[in-house]
Amino acid sequence: MFNYKLANPETWFGRSSDQQLYLHEKVLFSNLNEPFPFKTNKTFALLGYSSDEGVRRNHGRIGSALGPDAIRRQLGKMPNHLVKDTQLIDFGNLQCINQDLEELQIECTNAVNYFIENRTTPVLLGGSHDLAYAHYNGLRQHIKSGEKIGIINFDAHFDLRANTNGSNSGTPFYQIAFDHAKNSDSIKYMALGIRKDANTKDLFEFAELHQVNYLFQKYFNMNYLEHVQLRIIQFLEDVDYVYATIDLDGFSSAFAPGVSAPSPMGFSPDVVIESLKLIIESGKLIGLDVVELNPKYDIDDQTAKLAASLIHYVIHKL
Repeated sequence: MFNYKLANPETWFGRSSDQQLYLHEKVLFSNLNEPFPFKTNKTFALLGYSSDEGVRRNHGRIGSALGPDAIRRQLGKMPNHLVKDTQLIDFGNLQCINQDLEELQIECTNAVNYFIENRTTPVLLGGSHDLAYAHYNGLRQHIKSGEKIGIINFDAHFDLRANTNGSNSGTPFYQIAFDHAKNSDSIKYMALGIRKDANTKDLFEFAELHQVNYLFQKYFNMNYLEHVQLRIIQFLEDVDYVYATIDLDGFSSAFAPGVSAPSPMGFSPDVVIESLKLIIESGKLIGLDVVELNPKYDIDDQTAKLAASLIHYVIHKL
């Protein structure tokens, strides 16, 4: 892997104890190029997608290549409540070399495939949202004939732009939908937090054509929690597995200022946590990523802390 960099243990730090009370004391380190070293009942594999090439191509604010390590720095400080035989392994970062995003996506797909083959839950750290196409492709390789994998995207944007001129941060779910169309199948895709001021008319038309299940941001909040839960439950009933992807620019900039495309009109963390709770309790979650952290524009590491807190919640709830 020419664009692979091993994890740097120095990005993991915090208070010290002799009881592994903090995640920086719990985390282990490994290498994608070696046989999988750990066999336990539950293992989480952290992998950074250290690229903002997709954002650059999509005319956004670059800087998300720095996102994975910024998340690690906050996650390491957090308390460890994982049971003793649960492993948290950092496999380092995949990097985009010479603006070759397509090669990076192939490498990312291979890495996810490696994790799933070893019965490990991938937790990818972004990095631009084009990682979703690679993450999904890695998961899909292990879905048996007749089974369905659903995508739940927490996002203001559909990310259904055509990749006519190459992949970018706005194209991943278009690419997935196109792959499905070749097999005469419909994409099982739910987008939570969609805004009209963040998507053009043709994207809504494409979403309708491909039966995308979406919920507008004005209904994706705690005031409509029962409706949100019902929509998610209905979606979960129709799939066998779930891949969840959290785009930090879907949150209001009050919670997530450090993203490539900030807006004060986004959703809040509480409704996302309630949604993740349902997804996890279904027993169908097989992959998670948190994307579009841009540390260059963060304020007091607020967005990095949000990303780390979401990951902390998921790995402990699982």
